[in-house]
Amino acid sequence: MFLTITTTGTTERPATDLGYLLHKHPDKAQAFSTSYGTAHVLYPEAEAGRCTAALLLEVDAVALVRRGKGKGRGGAPDAALAQYVNDRPYAASSLLAVALSGVFSSAMKGVCNARPELPGQARPLRVEVPALPARGGPDLVRKLFEPLGWTVTAQPVPLDVEFPAWGDSRYVSLVLESDTLTLAEALRHLYVLLPVLDDAKHYWVAPDEVDKLLRVGEGWLPGHPEQRLITSRYLSRRWALTRQATERLELVRLAETDDSEVEEIDNAVEAETEAEEKPTPLAVQRREAIVTALRQSGAARVLDLGCGQGQLVQTLLKDPAFTEIVGVDVSMRALTIASRRLKLDRMGERQASRVQLFQGSLAYTDVRLKGYDAAVLSEVIEHLDLPRLPALEYAVFGSARPRTVLVTTPNVEYNVRWESLPAGHVRHGDHRFEWTRAQFRAWAEAVAERHGYGVAFEPVGPDDPEVGPPTQMAVFTLTSPKEAKAA
Repeated sequence: MFLTITTTGTTERPATDLGYLLHKHPDKAQAFSTSYGTAHVLYPEAEAGRCTAALLLEVDAVALVRRGKGKGRGGAPDAALAQYVNDRPYAASSLLAVALSGVFSSAMKGVCNARPELPGQARPLRVEVPALPARGGPDLVRKLFEPLGWTVTAQPVPLDVEFPAWGDSRYVSLVLESDTLTLAEALRHLYVLLPVLDDAKHYWVAPDEVDKLLRVGEGWLPGHPEQRLITSRYLSRRWALTRQATERLELVRLAETDDSEVEEIDNAVEAETEAEEKPTPLAVQRREAIVTALRQSGAARVLDLGCGQGQLVQTLLKDPAFTEIVGVDVSMRALTIASRRLKLDRMGERQASRVQLFQGSLAYTDVRLKGYDAAVLSEVIEHLDLPRLPALEYAVFGSARPRTVLVTTPNVEYNVRWESLPAGHVRHGDHRFEWTRAQFRAWAEAVAERHGYGVAFEPVGPDDPEVGPPTQMAVFTLTSPKEAKAA
């Protein structure tokens, strides 16, 4: 990915002031590590009359697949190939926008301690993006940038110059020119509109993206004629977030019209009501349900199998009824994070004697897991390929054989209630499957019969009359000391 910013100047206002604004010296070529590759900043030209800064982003395709948002095993049949064969290393997108904000963060905020008078000065600017995906074509590019004071040249890139009959691709070669904008304004426009034109983001759009959009869009987004399209695409068409952003932008517009503060406009609700309780997150409800079931079973020594980053272990430690808690996970990185979360290195001797973490795979029998009162498999089984479930089943129910086993897993029927989850997608990119209530019940009852357990089922979270709860939990209780029957 490649982008250049060019400015011209005079002896009194040299173009090389661009180096002060970007906080990058024109005589140096610098490299910056990002989550998805390496960003390089260099100056192809740096004279008093003309100065150009270039940002080159080398994308690590493997890092993009590993850290990007996945679509699980239920995606399109070509999804695996598309993860590696795509336009991401070349075409400007949210990857380049994130690199802009990381490498030129001070410039985007309009901060220059060395020359504080520079950020507020408009200057001649020319921005060139050789390959920009534009879903909507050159017309949409002009509709987005021209109202902001840019002169736009968006030249469509042909699919193949040797075969003009094939027509144009969805990419354009973009040139933006302006004499009326500051560098900070230009960078903020690019930060928002590059991913809007691509109509895709390489990371999960969380609620804090609304605050980010309003912060970067301050001064230009509330009055933009394409505000709704920009907001919807920037927030990946998550309608709840789009509605929230639109309402807040309307308040800003009204406040500007009335020459008032937003707080003065948004005063229809008494301050006391702002302290309304927020709904309890599903993860917290899940841990509460697990702790309640463990208490009812009378367990004192508990295994957290697939403990991840240690959230459940941390919760169990707060209850003195649990005298020994063991967290097991195959990922050393997760165990390291869990250790930091629990502050094991600073924990008192008495408390430390109650907890231990160790690495282990649930696909193999492990003598260290024997002799415990209860074992918890919270949101674990769906991360295994289905052919590996029998191995986990034997390792837990056939070999370790705790008196009580708790298993929680997503209820796929409830997915239609998640407004942010596209149809046909699983809740997490690493989920190999998600079961209906009937599928989970059939699996659990078969496991219980094979290994001498009774099993009961409990809902976790709001129990929807049509689709059931978001999480389903099976409570296995050992009823027979006999050895496991042959599968």
